[in-house]
Amino acid sequence: MKFFVDTADTKDIRELYDTGLLDGVTTNPSLVAKSGRNFKEVVAEICSIVPGPVSAEVASLDYEGMVAEGEHLAKIAENVVVKVPLTLAGLKATKHFSDVGIKTNVTLCFSPNQALLAAKVGANYISPFIGRLDDINLEGMELIQQIRTIYDNYAFSTEILAASIRSPNHVTQAALAGADVATIPPAVIRKLADHPLTASGLDNFVKDWQATGQSIL
Repeated sequence: MKFFVDTADTKDIRELYDTGLLDGVTTNPSLVAKSGRNFKEVVAEICSIVPGPVSAEVASLDYEGMVAEGEHLAKIAENVVVKVPLTLAGLKATKHFSDVGIKTNVTLCFSPNQALLAAKVGANYISPFIGRLDDINLEGMELIQQIRTIYDNYAFSTEILAASIRSPNHVTQAALAGADVATIPPAVIRKLADHPLTASGLDNFVKDWQATGQSIL
């Protein structure tokens, strides 16, 4: 499974990219607003750090506006993926972008039918929001499984990008459900490497090594 980081904080992106774990980045207007920086400047900097896909979201809700903004964003860097909402206007814009060779990430997906429509118009990524479904007592992971089955039934090339990840358990469950990508907040990515038995085992190894009085170098 590919790992994208869900943030507009370039410091976090640089640190995590250096670990070799990151395959891409997703942003949205809320994340950029938290950064307090110019949107296009942030996107350009992120694209210079990570060579993989970088999702940048349009702000317009109408077809013409989405197309104009998406084409503008796509010129920032070759690895920009235009992020559009899962509405009829967004789907129409996705078809346009597909026809002209601009990659898309269709976001705010909450049903299998929505995911089916996104695949039919040529979306490169579909973003089902796991955590937000869990918040209203629905099974976010069930949606991932349903989309996986539908896409496999018809050999759609659209990648399932599990979004609204809240915990390491969400990452495990998304991987088991067959998500192609998980977009994960920086803090959750760091937690993936943590385990109390790893920490205690390492502590014992260090103490035993120190007791030998030896040095590798």
